[in-house]
Amino acid sequence: MREIIGETAGKVWKTLGQKGEVSLASLPKLVDEKSELVFQALGWLAHEGKVVYGSKANRPFVTLTAAEKNAFKT
Repeated sequence: MREIIGETAGKVWKTLGQKGEVSLASLPKLVDEKSELVFQALGWLAHEGKVVYGSKANRPFVTLTAAEKNAFKT
């Protein structure tokens, strides 16, 4: 299971790198994975300090940290 979560974390990271700021509700569809798996992958990325959570108009979103955005570009 750990391997699957890690692979999904890679998909989430890539999606966030391409899209930028993404609502938590839309992320599973964008990644084409089940919500539970996507949220586990987000936890993995958060633990590694690679994502930032926020809220706009009471809607939660997630994005890569500035360092990770730079890493994505290269």
